Amino acid sequence: MIKYIIFDVDGTILDTESAILKSLKQVLKEEGREYQSEDLRFALGIPGKETLRRLHVQDIERIHTKWSKAELALLKEVQLFKDIKEVLHTLSESPLRTGIVTSKTRQELMDGFELFGISRYFESSICATDTDKHKPHPEPLLACLEELEAEKDEAIYIGDSIYDLQCAHSAGVKFALAFWGAKKIEGFESADFLLKEPKDILELLKNGG
Repeated sequence: MIKYIIFDVDGTILDTESAILKSLKQVLKEEGREYQSEDLRFALGIPGKETLRRLHVQDIERIHTKWSKAELALLKEVQLFKDIKEVLHTLSESPLRTGIVTSKTRQELMDGFELFGISRYFESSICATDTDKHKPHPEPLLACLEELEAEKDEAIYIGDSIYDLQCAHSAGVKFALAFWGAKKIEGFESADFLLKEPKDILELLKNGG
């Protein structure tokens, strides 16, 4: 029986894809490196500094700060996915306990959630700045389980990226694919649940998980 629901943020709660890719593309162009958005999609779901490492950027700290500012300037393009706030509110009125495991930094999470007033819906939040290892490594999810005092077999992790799936299964936790963010099923054949829209979370719980 599911007693704990842990959420990814980008692509699961917040529709940030455009802001992330547009700001990254812009900053790299300013540094004399041009990419197509499709070539940067791997950045969705991993910490920003890891993205820059994979792109072999030399001055990671400076570029990461620049990217964060550029993304912040595009916050107006970020939206909550349809019905997600209503689902979170419903969950908050149930005995279920909820958490966040995200590749965002603590400040990035605060900047994103502040606009929508949803921080109160989560008892635990593990950000990229809270652990040494990051998704797809299980460490952040295990840290969240520890904070919630949750048993692995009573928890479910909801996310939209392959990193989320790998993190969940490496931690021994069931994974539910947020199809509204992933937009594809290919590569997610080992997901334990497929959620086509946020309201499916409530249906999953109603059916006992």
